[in-house]
Amino acid sequence: MSELLSEATLDQLFRSARTLNAWLPKEVSDEQLHQLYELAKFGPTSANSSPMRVVFVKSAEAKAKLAPLMSDGNRAKTLEAPVTAIIGTDHEFYEQLPKLFPHADARSWFVGNQPLIDTTAFRNATLQGAYVLMAARALGLDCGPMSGFDNAGVDAAFFAGTAIKSNFVISIGYGDVSRNLFPRSPRLAFDEACKIA
Repeated sequence: MSELLSEATLDQLFRSARTLNAWLPKEVSDEQLHQLYELAKFGPTSANSSPMRVVFVKSAEAKAKLAPLMSDGNRAKTLEAPVTAIIGTDHEFYEQLPKLFPHADARSWFVGNQPLIDTTAFRNATLQGAYVLMAARALGLDCGPMSGFDNAGVDAAFFAGTAIKSNFVISIGYGDVSRNLFPRSPRLAFDEACKIA
């Protein structure tokens, strides 16, 4: 049986965590990005499909490619962030299923069924992107997830020649809470969002 996480940990992951819009000039190392992925990869996906592919945009050259593809309101904070992760969805994920789900012929479930491929890929890569966000928070990093960008442009710039399509991006680093931090927006109460059947 798993133990309940501490209140401080729950605060770090959920209650006190915020979407950051400004960043401190503090590096996120390649080692930290490896640690982040090594945590996030263990989150569950259907048939262990693991369709997420990530480009960690860190270099000045890569940022210069990404920046003009971001919406006006997201461009400056993307350039300022130490890293921006492009969360991509591999629509040929099923080719990895003999390795990832070896106890059944799961590849055959998908081959030739584009609607199932697309639905499974998008759903599970989105879920994995959330694991990236939570893994970053668990490692003491802040996040700024965004969806305001030119998907086709990002796909051409970062995923050309592949079956990978961009889903959303997450800026990652050490947030500057003294700048551009909006008051926390309300959340729906349990009875507004849930019912027990």
